[in-house]
Amino acid sequence: MAPLADLSFGLIELRLGNPRIMLLTAIVAAVAWMSVSLILRRREKTGGRFVPSPGKTLLPELQEQEAEDLPYPLDALPGGRDVITPYGSIRVYEWGPEGGERVLFVHGISTPVVSLGDLGHEFANKGYRVMLFGNLRSPRSSKPKDQHQKGDLLTDSVIDLFGRGYSDAPNDLDYDARLYVTQILLVLASSKLPWTTFHLIGYSLGGCLSVSFTRYFPHLVRSLTLVASGGLIRPYHVGWQSRLLYSSGLIPEFLVKMLVRKRIRPKHEQPHSTASGADIMSAETTKRLPNGDGDSNGGDGFDSAAISKFRPDITVASVVRWQVDHHKGFVTAFLSTIRNAPIYAPQDDWKNLAMVLETRRRLEHGNKPGSVKGMHAGKILMVLGDDDPVIVKDEVIEDAEQVLGLEGVEFAILPGGHEIPFTMSSGIANAIDGFWHKFQDKLVES
Repeated sequence: MAPLADLSFGLIELRLGNPRIMLLTAIVAAVAWMSVSLILRRREKTGGRFVPSPGKTLLPELQEQEAEDLPYPLDALPGGRDVITPYGSIRVYEWGPEGGERVLFVHGISTPVVSLGDLGHEFANKGYRVMLFGNLRSPRSSKPKDQHQKGDLLTDSVIDLFGRGYSDAPNDLDYDARLYVTQILLVLASSKLPWTTFHLIGYSLGGCLSVSFTRYFPHLVRSLTLVASGGLIRPYHVGWQSRLLYSSGLIPEFLVKMLVRKRIRPKHEQPHSTASGADIMSAETTKRLPNGDGDSNGGDGFDSAAISKFRPDITVASVVRWQVDHHKGFVTAFLSTIRNAPIYAPQDDWKNLAMVLETRRRLEHGNKPGSVKGMHAGKILMVLGDDDPVIVKDEVIEDAEQVLGLEGVEFAILPGGHEIPFTMSSGIANAIDGFWHKFQDKLVES
């Protein structure tokens, strides 16, 4: 805005030459600008409490085969249901042995849990049952068979975050940690099974949201795993263009949404070797892009990566593009999340999590296991991509160890970038499973 303002004031000075008139003109222009922005914002919030998902606006217009051929079809996973809440409908998938342990997945900012579908199947094949935020459709003839082992079962559950996939988008609330933590609680309460304790796995945006949830409800969380997680991104990665674009009030909201939509929507003609329309803080950060203005870049290979080994022709770009084009609340949800979610450091949630972990370790050293529920390992697992331009490995390791302590965190480094959940799903599952078994006795007590 500064260059535009300087240009405008210069023209006024040339024409009028009177400082008082110039000041008065600037004040009138500023008031008019703010009034227009407020009117437009008020109009946006009078359209209802939530924006309906493509399940209500798109699917009724499609033939059955057309719906099946979508990059993001509705019948993705078993146990699908729509949970009606005061914030709109939430699409949930839950399946597996009812007596098994439970695992909840939380996805990222722009790719629904379609990005975690392969990872969910990996755990199902190991004998676990999962719940995810989002969906993924595998070809019916190629769905992995559940190979559950007695005594080592988990319950699967999957949902779309508000404004993504087939979940509605609240239209009158900030997309901050409070909204997302509430959504997790709504989903847990919607199950016919008691989700009193569960393993929590968050990817990208879902990672920092999982930290927020665990801060307030540690007694519910048996273990916490963060995959390429946000929450500790250093502010210097945010360039001036992103600060200008995402700063509320500086630019009329309708224009901001137009610009953001253009930036995050992958183009059809884009070569497979490039990436755009990426997940979370890619919305503002990347160590390889100048000025940190890579809000449409998740690193080489992200956008062109296949979203699932069961549907190798469907890429991240096609899913994000479908969501931008057909979910009328997605851009608003994306923009509000960038502005309000706990993505960038420093975050109090991490400091509070450190105190939770330290309390658990102290109780364990004092031979008082079980006196406090949840997180009995006293540490979390962070899975990082060695070449991730969005979540910079070396910075995250340094900052996580500083805030959580050396005893509060364990790292697993895998080859790849921000796309590791769907290109390295087997490696991630093995790392998490190994972490759980290392602390199996303590986790059983949680």
